[in-house]
Formats: sequence, structure tokens, C-alpha cells
Amino acid sequence: MKNIKFIYLKITLLFGLIFTMTVSCERDLSEDVEFGKFGTSGEVFIDGFSGGLSYDPFGDSKLDAFSVDSEVKYSGSASMRFDVPSFGDPLGAYAGATFRDASGRNLTGYDALTFWVKASQAAILNEVGFGNDFEGNKYLTTLNNVPLTTYWQKIIIPIPYASKLHQEKGMFWYAEGPENGFGYTFWIDDLKFEKLGTIGQPKPAIVNGEDLIQDTYTGVNLKVTGLTQTFNLGSGLNQTVSAAPSYFDFASSDPSLASVNEFGDIEIINDGAPVITASLAGVEAAGSLTVNSLGDFQLAPVPTRAPDNVTSIFSDSYTNSPVDFFNGFWEPYQTTLSADFQVEGNNILNYTNFNFVGNQFSNPTIDASQKSNVHIDMFIPSEVPSNMDFLITIVDFGIDQAQGGGDDTREQIFFDKSIWVSNTWITLEFPITLSSRNSIGQIIYENINFSSLGSFYLDNIYFYSE
Repeated sequence: MKNIKFIYLKITLLFGLIFTMTVSCERDLSEDVEFGKFGTSGEVFIDGFSGGLSYDPFGDSKLDAFSVDSEVKYSGSASMRFDVPSFGDPLGAYAGATFRDASGRNLTGYDALTFWVKASQAAILNEVGFGNDFEGNKYLTTLNNVPLTTYWQKIIIPIPYASKLHQEKGMFWYAEGPENGFGYTFWIDDLKFEKLGTIGQPKPAIVNGEDLIQDTYTGVNLKVTGLTQTFNLGSGLNQTVSAAPSYFDFASSDPSLASVNEFGDIEIINDGAPVITASLAGVEAAGSLTVNSLGDFQLAPVPTRAPDNVTSIFSDSYTNSPVDFFNGFWEPYQTTLSADFQVEGNNILNYTNFNFVGNQFSNPTIDASQKSNVHIDMFIPSEVPSNMDFLITIVDFGIDQAQGGGDDTREQIFFDKSIWVSNTWITLEFPITLSSRNSIGQIIYENINFSSLGSFYLDNIYFYSE
């Protein structure tokens, strides 16, 4: 199975590792240019690139995944070719990049990004869209899990609110990993913004259209998630895209208790239960988030071990090792979501709708050969379930330093209800008993034996020696 969240985290966390190959010349933008003077061309790739575009692969992606193909095309003389690497490819773990216009374009006259696509095999394209500009991605728009076939088909990505796009630099972006471990090729042609005129019946949503209640604390900073916009394409098909917060107008039922800004950032100011709602282009968004503040938040104990004796995965007290993801959202069985937050500069992992979840650090793996123990601080913000049964698994990827290479080893630690107290940080410390711990790559948390634990917080995850 492919790991969508893994790819997206790579994109968002590795902006600083961009390798830029210039497709054509870029132009500098004068500070006094007015919105109306930006180019309005909707063409991105029609047998070649529209002027002013650069190709910027994401960090840790296969840098040469993209090329121009004059043999395979939908129409005209050329297409865009993308070669997705197989698992373990030393040149990159996935294919992913953005195509940018240095000056930006006025796209307010369009209602969709469209293209034709085919692949060398049936596949699912993880993420594709526009608005990824490496400058904040203010109007990032993503179509997820696009089915690909071996014949050409037209894909339509509706613009959530075109009136916002006065100067958009991110013309197109994609991210795709191996299919069941193996690479393949797909082609895109006639990539352009269009005014179709058939897109209508907007149905925006926040928190995936649900009315959620989330327990929280004064001083906590949260973010509105699950932001989507759905349009009917005129063919009877409803197309849903993930939309950046800046497309929405957010509101709090009581700003004295919780405020929310244009980026969907919520600040909990005082005790109470205010409701966060939103609209997009004047249409009320389905879903709401009631933030139920329970008072001041109790931070986890501050670690006191010397940094030289610690290899940290997640802690504000130490320098952390590189992490692929804290929630890989392993399909198809995982239900666990993340609602991470920050309190007074302290970052907290928050898992909700929990069944199992994993932290992965494979680039590089952790050499814990000189470390004897694991430390994890855990907090259950509600009543401890009477049937709670909790499992932590430590996975070493073996000599090949790759998951599933045939030499992986595991250590499993079971915890029952007896050690837990609700609304209190519990410190979990246990020895590493793996015979080889030179290439530790995962920590997995799991409900077992029908345990009904629904949510918890984590902090200060690290390996240490006495």
C-alpha cells in the first residue's frame, strides 16, 4: 500500500531541500505591480511549457522523475512524463514536484485546472493540484487518490474560489509513490486552467462536514482541519478537493473564549465551549468544531537527562532526529487522526479516533546500539476505558535499513489499565530488548483486545542511556 500522508509530510517539511531546474526564464516581480497586470494565460503545458515556469522537485523525491515525452501524447507533439520510482530506489522515495510561475498569474477568470492523463498500468495517483508555491501555499488545492488507467481520460480539478487567485504562482503540483512497492510511468497532456462554465452547486465543508466537539485547554493552539470544497461538474459527478484555509472565512461564536484567524488557527483564550464555523464564497460550510476548554493545560514533565545520553524523536527539550511522519495513516485499516497542538511553545502530538498509529524515521533510521531504554510521556484527556489494553511496538529495519526487507525485528510492550490516570501525564519507560537496534525505524501504538481508548496525547518520545 502507498502512504499518502508520508508523501505529503515530505512535501511540507522539506521545502529547504528544493532542487530547481529551470524550464524557461523567470522574471522578477516589481513591488508596485498591480494585480490586474499579472498574466492571465491559463496554459501550463500544451506541447511545451507556457513561459516563466520552473520545475521544482520536492526534497527526497526522485529528482529526475519528470521529462518531456515526444512519443506518447494525447494530442499535439509532446506530453509530460513522470517516472515513479520503485520502493528502495536510491535516487528517491517517490516522485513529486511543483511547477511555478515566478511572477504569478491572475486566474480569477477560470473555474478549473484540467488535463488528460494515462498510465502504464492501473494506479492511484496520490495527490495532484495547484497552489503549491513554496511561499506559504496560501491557496493550495489538492485532488486526492485519482484513479489512472492505461487509456487517456480528462481530469477536472475545480478551483474552490477563483476570485482569490489574483497572483497565483503554483501552476501545478503532484506527489506519487510506488504502487505496491513497484514504480510505473504516467503521462499528462494539455494541462491548463479553463473556464468550463459547467461547474456549480458548491458544497464547502470543514472538519469533513461533521459537527465535532473537542476537549481542549486554555492556552492551546488548534487548527481547523478537514477543509474541502465540492462542486458538481455538470456531468452528474461531484468532485471534492482539499482546500487551503485561506479560501474560507472562519468565525467563532464567542471570540472572547476562542479566536480563529484566516489560516484556520484557533487560540483558546478562556474556559467555555465556543463553536467554530466557516463559509466559502458566501456559502455556509457544512461541519463545525466546538472547542470545549477544560481550563489550564498541564504540560508534560520537562526532561532532565543530558542531551548526550538522548536520541530524541519528539521533544521540545532536545534536538530531534529526522522523522518521516508521526501519523502515516496506513491504509486501509487505520482510523487514527491527528489534531496536534501547541501550548506556550510546547508541541503536543494529539491522536483521535484511535485504533493504531505509527511514528516512522527511516531516512535515516535510528542507531540505538548505545541506548538502553525508551521514554514516552502519555496523557489521556478523558476517562480511562475500563477495557483499556495498550501495545507499543519498536521496529528495527535490519541491515538493509528498509521496512519489509526480510530482516526486520520487533519488540512489543503491553500496558493494561492499571497504570493510567485520566488527565494526568504518565511516564512510560522500558528497556530495549531487541538483539539488534542499529536501524530502528518505527514506534507503533495500538489498541488491542477490543480496547476502546479513543484519544491521547504524546510528548517527549526518545531513546536514552542511563
